This record gives sequence, C-alpha cells and structure tokens, in this order.
Amino acid sequence: MKAWEKNIRRVTPYTPGEQPQKEKIIKLNTNENPYPPAPGVPEALRRLDTDLLRRYPDPSAGRLVKAIADSQGLKPEQVFAGVGSDDVLAMCFMTFFNSEKPILFPDITYSFYDVWAEVFRIPYETQPLNENFDIVAEDYYKENGGVIFPNPNAPTGVECPQEMIEDILRQNQDVIVIVDEAYVDFGAVSAVPLLEKYENLIVVQTFSKSRSLAGMRIGYAMANPALIKYLNDVKYSFNSYTMNQTAIAAGVASLEDPEYFNETIQKIVDTRERAKARLRQLGFSFRDSKSNFIFAAHESCPAKELFDALREQDIYVRYFAKPRIDNYLRITIGTDEEMDAFFAFLERYLKHR
Repeated sequence: MKAWEKNIRRVTPYTPGEQPQKEKIIKLNTNENPYPPAPGVPEALRRLDTDLLRRYPDPSAGRLVKAIADSQGLKPEQVFAGVGSDDVLAMCFMTFFNSEKPILFPDITYSFYDVWAEVFRIPYETQPLNENFDIVAEDYYKENGGVIFPNPNAPTGVECPQEMIEDILRQNQDVIVIVDEAYVDFGAVSAVPLLEKYENLIVVQTFSKSRSLAGMRIGYAMANPALIKYLNDVKYSFNSYTMNQTAIAAGVASLEDPEYFNETIQKIVDTRERAKARLRQLGFSFRDSKSNFIFAAHESCPAKELFDALREQDIYVRYFAKPRIDNYLRITIGTDEEMDAFFAFLERYLKHR
C-alpha cells in the first residue's frame, strides 16, 4: 500500500439497479414509473428562458419549495428540497445523526442506509424484520442515536401501520426519526399529519416514482421549521446550488396537474392488483404490496434462476443476493402490455423448465 492510500476512505458502495442501454426491453427492475410525467412538464421545459441556464439557480429552490408546501398543506419553512431523496436523506444523516450511540434501521431495507452510515462514520445497528417482513416496534424502544425506516418498506413493499409509526415516535422523542416515503403515493398512509404532533419527525418523499421524474432528481423533506433550518445550514455549507433550473421548473409543473397525477397512480395500482392475482396463479407468494413493485418468491423455481432466464429475454427485474431475501424477485409494475409479456414468458418458462 502506498503512503497516500492509507488516508483514503473506503466503503462498500451502494449497487444501483441495472440500466440496460438497449432498445425493446421490458424494464421492471428500478421502480421507475412506466408513464410519462404530467404534460405540463415538457411544456415548462420548452418555455424555460435559456438565459436562466447561465445563472446560478435559487439556492432555496423557493418556487419548488412553495409548490410542495402548498400541495402538502404545509408552510414553505417546513420543506427542504434536494437532488432526489437520496441527496435529501444523505443530508439528513450528515445533519442529525451525530451521536456516539448507534442509529437504528431494519435489516431488510433500502441498502443505501448502511452506506451513508459508513461514509459519515455513524455507528448503526440493524433491527431484524419478523418472519413476515414486518418491522417490530419494540426493537426501536432501546437507546439510540436516531431512527430511520421506509414506509412502505423497500424492497418488501410492506406498509408499516400508522399506529406503529406513532408508537416508535413516542418511544424516541429525544432523537430524530425519519420516515422515508419514496413509495407512499401508491396506497400507503403518509406520516405527514404526525408532523404537527412530533417535532423530531422528518418525512422524506420523492418525485422519482409517482411523478415520473426519476431523471430530474427531485426529493424533499418535511419537518418543523427548526429542523429544516438545520438542513439548509448544512446544505449551504456543502453545496448551495443543488437544484438546477430545469428540475425546479419540472417539479413545479408536475405539482400543477393533480388530476394527471391521480390518474397515473390509479393505473399503476390497478395493474399492481391484477399482477398480484396473476402471480398467485403462477405459484408465487408475497406480502401485500402498497408500492409500485411486488416482492415475490416462487414455490419451486429459485429466484436467481428466474432472474437469469428473464434477463436472457431482455426482461429485467431486481434480484438481491442477500441473506433472507435471496429467493425473492422485486418486480416493478410496468404498463399492462409489459406485464402481460412478463407473465406470458413466466408461464412458458415455468411450464417447460
């Protein structure tokens, strides 16, 4: 090892979902929305004054923050915007998880949490989900330096009941509790109403899934104004101009069309419910999903075998070679046509394997 290598921070990086550079694929592996963003989004980008591109954007992303606040029934000072919820969550880790006590999160969850903890040198402990992939509230009663969990959980899609979220909050009023709601719009109950009751709660959401703007990278946190100020203080010390002009314009335009948003969500939910019935017919089992994906295991065919067979046909789903979940596939809900092609292949393969 060279002398300068001794001072390099080394972490095991997050592994993102595969992004195949092919045409005519069925992409059900990264939980993207299969439908385009609201019609007003491309129109807003066409109307964007190109002179703005030579100027720095508003550091506070004020227009977008106000639009988010209005849509959530909050005040602008309760909202923090960032470059996707990953950026927002990383900023939360940096800002709020500075105790010598370990932060707590589930053992089966969004796999960026342990990466951020290692990058920022935050001690952590994972709490095992039960055999049904549910969070066990009592595991979060012990002393800790903060709590974070997704709702619905990823990659399982299981919703944490509102009563359990409030139970965890009641037991952890001396630390920050973050509820990561990347998939909440697909049928789960949001913790946003609990912001009025718990000053230590942060709720994080994203435009990447339900609003079809994964390519724009827009995420946001909602909390009491004091916590938002702390986040902004760290952001301005780290990178003042995180939100670019095009993302701000696209985000505002997306929020201006709630009818399109509701229509698109309903299409995905309807396809998801149809997919559940079809998967059961094909021999899969899974917990009820409140997200835009289904986390399923087959009764006789190993997940890795199915993953490889699907990939050979340019059908991409997500496989995690991790303890407890290495016989499951995470299947994003696509269009009806994509799902029909996916099911047709599964039927042929499982019949003749």
